[in-house]
Amino acid sequence: MHESRDRYPEYDVLAKWSGPSWNDKTREVIARRLSIAPEPRYFTREEYETVVAIANRIVPQPRDRPPVPIAALVDRKLDDLIMDGFRRPGVPRDADAWRLGLKALNAEASAAYGQRFAALPEGLQDKLLRAAEHGELKAAEWGELRCKDFFKHRMGRDIVLAYYAHPTAWSEIGWGGPASPRGYVRLDLDERDPWEAAETKDGHDAAARRSNRRVR
Repeated sequence: MHESRDRYPEYDVLAKWSGPSWNDKTREVIARRLSIAPEPRYFTREEYETVVAIANRIVPQPRDRPPVPIAALVDRKLDDLIMDGFRRPGVPRDADAWRLGLKALNAEASAAYGQRFAALPEGLQDKLLRAAEHGELKAAEWGELRCKDFFKHRMGRDIVLAYYAHPTAWSEIGWGGPASPRGYVRLDLDERDPWEAAETKDGHDAAARRSNRRVR
């Protein structure tokens, strides 16, 4: 995460707020996303703490800025009944898969180390997550849900999507945000519209950054 941040050190996507890039509906959606508090609505407190711990391992965040509330974004998606609209074979519906997977992961942590997942040292959390990714966890609590399917198609996917749905992550990767109403024109490889962020070249592309700020 630090490497991406260093590539766009002066870029802030929210500087587009009052410009021609976004309309009222876009600003409404982004404002709602920015206002999400790091508190659970769908998850129980224990489940929520587990999601926080998982997110911290899958998407570690720099400490020099406020973190993206990944767990809260996942929680709100489930609470608002926003689903993919499809299901992978063997994977329950979104909310059911999360509840089952979190229960099973905590059961694995308790059986192996005598503590729930969120209370484990980071190294042991990583060990369990790698085991889940490779299909090596076999606790009865998984039921018919294979741990590697939960990792790939639900847990890991939702956490990464939640992170990159937040303006903080957009600034970090130099993305210009939603294309409404302005749109994007230059879509080929290594092309960018003039209102998009200019990537630094070893920290010396200050002129491009200044130009980018002017066209916002």
